[in-house]
Amino acid sequence: MNIKIIAVGKIKEQYLKDAIKEYEKRLSPFCSLSIVEIQPEQIIDESMILKYKSIEAERILPLIKHNSFVITLEINGKMFSSEDFASKIKQLSYEGINDIIFIIGGANGLDSKISELSNLKLSFSKMTFTHQMIRLILIEQIYRAFKIINNEPYHR
Repeated sequence: MNIKIIAVGKIKEQYLKDAIKEYEKRLSPFCSLSIVEIQPEQIIDESMILKYKSIEAERILPLIKHNSFVITLEINGKMFSSEDFASKIKQLSYEGINDIIFIIGGANGLDSKISELSNLKLSFSKMTFTHQMIRLILIEQIYRAFKIINNEPYHR
């Protein structure tokens, strides 16, 4: 399975970079993972947020393959337990879906053009996390899902 994470913004903190690298390494037996970072728009004028999101969307759109299953991370998305998330990934695999794209928006969220393309809107919590932290949480949950799918032990 091919998994791509498209994220608006870069990881700045070294401890997050190190943790993400570790999970990338752990995921290598289970899937092909790529992470693509999109340059965020600098917020100069709060009244222009819709325009900024639209510009970011134009950077994201060319990276979405037509036959991919697109999962956007959105605060009002569906919440899963780790087991249910693993079941969803397993189900997609059984349905012959080989490409999953996760999209993490920038500080302003995702443009409606991207949200409308989503096959699944996913939320990890009603709480707000930094986009850098959510990338780590996402990659850890993908790893946990593959451990569950393969009936391999993983800490609870």
